[in-house]
Amino acid sequence: MLAADMSPSTPSAAARPAGAATTLRRIGFLLVDRFSMIAFAAACEPLRLANRVAGQDCYDFSLFSADGESCRASNGVEVRTEGRFAEAGDRDALIVCAGLDVHLPDHRALNAVLRRAAARGAMIGAVCTGAHVLAKAGLIDGYRATVHWENMPSLTAAHPEVAFGSDLYEIDRRRMTCAGGTAAADMMLAIIMREHGAAIASAVADQLIHHRIRDSSERQRMDLRMRLGVANGKLLSAVALMGETLAEPMSTAALAKAVQVSPRQLERLFMKYLGQSPSRHYLTMRLERARDLIRQTSLPLIDIATDCGFTSASHFSKTYAGCFGNPPSVERRQRRSRLDIGSE
Repeated sequence: MLAADMSPSTPSAAARPAGAATTLRRIGFLLVDRFSMIAFAAACEPLRLANRVAGQDCYDFSLFSADGESCRASNGVEVRTEGRFAEAGDRDALIVCAGLDVHLPDHRALNAVLRRAAARGAMIGAVCTGAHVLAKAGLIDGYRATVHWENMPSLTAAHPEVAFGSDLYEIDRRRMTCAGGTAAADMMLAIIMREHGAAIASAVADQLIHHRIRDSSERQRMDLRMRLGVANGKLLSAVALMGETLAEPMSTAALAKAVQVSPRQLERLFMKYLGQSPSRHYLTMRLERARDLIRQTSLPLIDIATDCGFTSASHFSKTYAGCFGNPPSVERRQRRSRLDIGSE
């Protein structure tokens, strides 16, 4: 297994840009097993580079895990940490880094650390699915927050008290969350800009070959036109409408009427550009949503079936198995079994 030492590097002697602040902020990254490596790296590297381009210690960051030992990312790389979660409590900011299957472990010890830190006024943050941990701990109730688009449906349903949005990142008072991936870099660049000015933030972005610091309100996903490789407006409108109505699927006739074409025209468009009928594409979208919920939540399977537009549990199970090879119950059981084996 690979191992990585992500300890902060010593700042260079580069000239400090005018206007840089001198306040040292101590940040703790709390790594949850199977965390997203790209989101974690995108969050901590801007801090290291801020020190380098400023020529001083703008940030001091440390890594922590549940047992104080190395923590394995979702890509298999193990990262050395400096202590247990409980040893991170005196930091100015704590950022939870999570990834796959974040809903399965018991996070009570982590939650206790986060609540104590929040009570004394520390900034509490999360990258990727770390927002799940904050939501379960009640730390983002009444706050604006975001999470990776793949996890948005399940978290929104489970935590209506949180104002989840689809932005790249959210910085709301003493809370910050981001969608994961490279969005973590934009969130940290926004923090650096706020604390040390645009010159340092821009210099860090240049070091990252990050051509611009994206605004928080920019969309997470690639535009539907680019994602499908299709430019036909009627087809794109129909697919977008399908995505909005997965729980209550519309008939092909109703979809055609909504986008102002005939059912036959809509059928032809789907076959021409996507190689399948509207009903087949719709069904695939619903089943993919169901698979995401099975993998990412502990919701009862009947609730998942309903959320994805299936009124019969047996029909859902049969259709799911026909698409993915196993019925939903078997997939969930096998996934948990693999996780249990991996944790031994």
